[in-house]
Amino acid sequence: MDIVADLQARGLIHDATDLEALAKRLADGPIGVYVGFDPTADSLHLGHLFGQLSLRRFQLAGNRPFPLAGGATGVVGDPSGRSDERNLLDRDTLRANVAAIKVQLERLLDFEPGLYAATLVDNADWTEPMTTLEFLRDVGKHVTVNQMLAKESVRARVESTHGISFTEFSYMLLQANDFRWLYEHHDVELQMGGSDQWGNITAGIDLIRRTLGQPAHGLTWPLLTRADGAKMGKSVGGAIWLDPDKTSPYQFRQFLIQTDDELVGRYLEHLSLRPLPEIEALLEAHAETPERRLAQRALADELTELVHGPQAARAAAAAADVLFGGSPTAAPEEVLAAVGREVPSATVPPAALDDVVELLVTAGLASSKGDARRGLAQSAFSANGRKLSDSDRLGPEDLLHGRYLLLSKGRRNHHLLEISTVVG
Repeated sequence: MDIVADLQARGLIHDATDLEALAKRLADGPIGVYVGFDPTADSLHLGHLFGQLSLRRFQLAGNRPFPLAGGATGVVGDPSGRSDERNLLDRDTLRANVAAIKVQLERLLDFEPGLYAATLVDNADWTEPMTTLEFLRDVGKHVTVNQMLAKESVRARVESTHGISFTEFSYMLLQANDFRWLYEHHDVELQMGGSDQWGNITAGIDLIRRTLGQPAHGLTWPLLTRADGAKMGKSVGGAIWLDPDKTSPYQFRQFLIQTDDELVGRYLEHLSLRPLPEIEALLEAHAETPERRLAQRALADELTELVHGPQAARAAAAAADVLFGGSPTAAPEEVLAAVGREVPSATVPPAALDDVVELLVTAGLASSKGDARRGLAQSAFSANGRKLSDSDRLGPEDLLHGRYLLLSKGRRNHHLLEISTVVG
């Protein structure tokens, strides 16, 4: 597989060193490739998938991926792409964040021993033992301030209202040293990152050339953006996290299902592992019947499975079917549990089934008993997909899996009740 040509065809190369030289080096045999992830939060987000999936693409093409958790650089904070200083994290928070993202970094890559096995590294392991004097001598000596000021990420901050602290100014040197250390100890010859990382990456390439006398390679991809052009990250409201406790698999999938038609083709090319001809055929089918959202469903199902696993992906898709008009009667128990995480839910005693009117008020689907009676007379409510009338009664036989009752008003308002089996 010509990985460089594939990345170019997908529009995944924003900046790069000599691509012809990189393609030639890849043709000669496997290389080490790394992407860094700083633990500024206790979860990665959707924007970080570019890095994880890029490493996966290189691994599938027969190379060795090195995902890096920035236990050291996370202390400093990367100024790239920011207009103000990051808040520094305390040590306990940083350690907890590193532990959390390490778990997520291990999901999309193959770590089984072998020629192309992934290796998870933490730059705190080699940075923390280094003294200040050693850092100045072994790294700072080889980089001029003029070079650093010429980098867009630094220059923009220097010229901004807030300026840049010496702490963040030094970030570029720390990342450059990461590249050199990985080159020296793991034969890592390529660093990748978002387009805002270009200055940091080229600083590492220069440091390797100056101190080791060896060539190295770098490339960046375009940043993942929303429909309004805003960067997909945690700084913009409504971050889509990879941690299921922060963004559930259902919410993750629904975000992708709602991708605008003008963006879905680019998202598929950038994020899907499907071959490009398959993506092109999918987009042609989507264009014929856009109302079916074939492209969005394919994108959402693939990425939800990659991030959360096949079982969670199936449950998220089935939960969406239930909440958007499908019958819940055939839904497995784990699907109803997924529904319960997305809509208001409560546990009530079996006796609550005796009074449907009171049950609708308790569920918040009716504002009063009078409102509930009027709605029942108009068949506005349903239980487990079955329309309720003002003469209906509910009993144990109406429960799904012996304990669930999904009450609905129309197609969008739902409340899942779990009937308690505890006596007394």
